[in-house]
Amino acid sequence: MSSAQAGPLSSKKRVAEGSSEAETSTRKVAKVHPFFSKEPKESKSTTFQWHRPLGDNGTCLHGTNLTPVSSSKVAAFDLDGTLIKPSFGKGSVKPPEWAWWKDNKLIPNALKELNSQGYSIVIISNQNIKGSLTTWKEKIGRIAAALPSLPFRLLAATAKDGYRKPMPGMWNELSRIFKEDGVEIDKSASLFVGDAAGRDGDFASTDRKWALNVDIPFFTPEEYFLKQPTQSKFKLNGFNVADLPDLPLFSPSDTPLISESPQQEVVIFVGYPGLGKSAICQRYFTPVGYKRINQDTLGSRRKCLAAVEEALKEGVSCVIDNTNRDRQTRKYYVDLAEEVEHSYKMFSVHWILWSLLGIIIYIARIIFRKTVESREEKREIVPFLAYTSFRNDYEEPDSSEGFSEIKKVNWVWEGTEEEKRHWSMWLQIEGK
Repeated sequence: MSSAQAGPLSSKKRVAEGSSEAETSTRKVAKVHPFFSKEPKESKSTTFQWHRPLGDNGTCLHGTNLTPVSSSKVAAFDLDGTLIKPSFGKGSVKPPEWAWWKDNKLIPNALKELNSQGYSIVIISNQNIKGSLTTWKEKIGRIAAALPSLPFRLLAATAKDGYRKPMPGMWNELSRIFKEDGVEIDKSASLFVGDAAGRDGDFASTDRKWALNVDIPFFTPEEYFLKQPTQSKFKLNGFNVADLPDLPLFSPSDTPLISESPQQEVVIFVGYPGLGKSAICQRYFTPVGYKRINQDTLGSRRKCLAAVEEALKEGVSCVIDNTNRDRQTRKYYVDLAEEVEHSYKMFSVHWILWSLLGIIIYIARIIFRKTVESREEKREIVPFLAYTSFRNDYEEPDSSEGFSEIKKVNWVWEGTEEEKRHWSMWLQIEGK
């Protein structure tokens, strides 16, 4: 390992065990010839600099080596397992130490060649920094020191948000930076190299998914650096919105959502936060006189129950527009309706057909928030924990609970083709 990869050496001797710094400072130091007293050259970069982190919460780290020029051709690379040996698993190297993925010349020479061909070199990395951020940044400085004449840019996602591959957040930031320099990236002339490719033995497929989302050519390190044949056998695990079947908005579809001569009824919505429950209520139920009852608005379940009781006594149909995730939560409203001596129909409308659909909608809302807010009332993004909590506690509605009818709300696309392309990406912030 070269000095650029090994830690910086020190000519200072360790303080003797049991002695204090004050004691050692009073000791007479023997004179040493200037040649031997020279400090060894530290293996840290003086050309690499960190910039202000990107994103509302500063979760995307951003740094540059030298002054990289924005080019229409981008050569993007994953870091661990692609340019350098990984920091976990078999053959790992713990930060701040590091080592090139292969021999000490293969990777640097390939990067220099790309730079000479006019490519902008960009490192795109997911980082789950379990130790010290300072230590990890020190490792990056040491890598830059081994590439003293190579301009490059680094983006690193440090949280489970819209920046984490395969989410396109880092590419979107890169495109923005380049556009500010007056450069439009030519995707067909660009490339991305990563080791998380969904092959047998790969820990994930997030790199390949990221390239698909971004729509640029993808290579594994073996294919690009070692010129091995293209690996056509791979598997992309996970849920993809694009794979959803073509179904009617409501099923079963042989009965109307609202009858022409409606009987007074209580409609219980069941579904993830932010999945479109309020939009359905406002589009179909509110215009025909249904009273919307929502815990976010009223502040407590007790107030919701009081509002339902009032509506029933007044002969008004109502929609309980909450998540109503489990049987017990729904039972509060079923029992209340049975106590009130009125003719009514219990009706459940629920959104769950695929366990991950709510998570995907949540993720898509984060990325394309401006598009969503242009059509709907502006609202705060619900914490991700609310989605995983719903998923873990969810119980599908059943007629045995007292419902006279249960309808499912299916995924039906509404929007432009460009928006559909974005929503059809591999959207995940957890999993492989």
